[in-house]
Amino acid sequence: MGVDLGTQSARAVLVDDDGNVLGSGAAPLGGSRDGVRHEQSPDDWWEAVRTAVGGALRDRPPGAARPVRGLAVCGTSGTVLLTDRAGRPLTPGLMYDDGRATAEAALARERGLRVQPTWALPKVMWLLGEHPVGEGVRLAHQADHIVSRLVGRPVPTDSSHALKTGYDLTGDDWPHEKLRTLGLGAGLFPEVVRPGTRLGEVDAGGEAATGIPAGTPVIAGMTDGCAAQIASGSLGTGSWNSVLGTTLVLKGVTARPVHDRTGVVYNHRSPDGGWLPGGASGVGAGALGKAFPDADPAYFDDQAHRYEPSNVLAYPLVSRGERFPFLAPDATPLLLGTPWSDADHWAALLQGVGHTERLCLDYLDHLGAPQDGPLTFTGGGSRSAYWNQLRTDILGRTVHIPRHSEPALGMAVLAAHGAGGAGAAPTLAAAAERMVGRGHVLHPDPARTTRFLEPYLRMVGELERRGWLPAPVAAHARTRAGQAVRTDDLEAS
Repeated sequence: MGVDLGTQSARAVLVDDDGNVLGSGAAPLGGSRDGVRHEQSPDDWWEAVRTAVGGALRDRPPGAARPVRGLAVCGTSGTVLLTDRAGRPLTPGLMYDDGRATAEAALARERGLRVQPTWALPKVMWLLGEHPVGEGVRLAHQADHIVSRLVGRPVPTDSSHALKTGYDLTGDDWPHEKLRTLGLGAGLFPEVVRPGTRLGEVDAGGEAATGIPAGTPVIAGMTDGCAAQIASGSLGTGSWNSVLGTTLVLKGVTARPVHDRTGVVYNHRSPDGGWLPGGASGVGAGALGKAFPDADPAYFDDQAHRYEPSNVLAYPLVSRGERFPFLAPDATPLLLGTPWSDADHWAALLQGVGHTERLCLDYLDHLGAPQDGPLTFTGGGSRSAYWNQLRTDILGRTVHIPRHSEPALGMAVLAAHGAGGAGAAPTLAAAAERMVGRGHVLHPDPARTTRFLEPYLRMVGELERRGWLPAPVAAHARTRAGQAVRTDDLEAS
């Protein structure tokens, strides 16, 4: 079983060793947004997980009510709260994009810690300053809280969720000397284990609350972006997965970490021993919901092809601030020009996400990250066939769409590997190869790729003009675009 806590919902999926889905369930999640503030209730997380898990268990077909051999949980990257010694919440959960800890992030960077304002570490500092707490306070990530409720006690966190809280993946330890200079004692930080490690078993209370049998092994998970990468099956070196949900996340696989002195790209550690570099943008499908809260996506997708390219240029941030492919805490959503219609506006947002995705890949190339493996699309945005082809054409490269792409499936694969399932696969990559279904392949239309090149370069120039995109990155994007044009010309001749 895999459990995924997203921004708008919790999802659970139950699969067999061949990746066949036996049951699934979901429950909505709400939160509180006000400017850069974004909070959710940890109690709401738990209730949503209970509902989603119950739905997955009830959804099983007759005769499929076999024991659950293992489960893993993923949460949104950088979402954190404070708890007491017993794991009871003392604060709301500050979500992955809460942007109130800018001063704390600046202080942490002065101490030599490469963090962004929306990362978990500065948010922990902010919480400690805003909420009076007593002795024994501990930090917990979103997934940690759910797992502790399942097993009946606080548990170690995994190194994937701990990354944005300052954990040193190279040294496999918390940087306590630097953390102490911020007034953060060692007792605040949980023990850390590798993803795929057995954390414990569901206890009687967990069974009573969720229906998952007591004794079910609970396996350390990863962040939702990493979970989606596992679900994509893209675990070979040089492969990349683009997760389009409320926001856009790119994750890849490399033999060595990708070094980025700005901290825009960060590196998770794979359970197989390699590295999973990537970054999380503030651009994404959430911008569609903000602009058109009552829209019928299928209708607008059907109209959008009339506006290629759109009359306007969009950089569709969901909220203030950008984290990838550049760091600009003050960046605001852009819509340059006046749309001819709502359909034109919708098309501009779709295209703006595609342009941002291309810039993310150009930035990764600028850093020297290999991109010679397959590219996959996952996330809620990948349910739109039109958007998938549009993004493929803007990028100008072949794209793979997996049969199932939910982060919950990625956690089910990790649970199978950690619990010795999936035919006792020796590696996570082997488990994913067995369990992740093959989908279909999209090929770019060179004519459309060329058509979208001018607005892409115009967006690059606008971001550079505003001082958000560094000049060397903009220059590299232009060079890559020129190389693509020359390649197309040679192929045409």
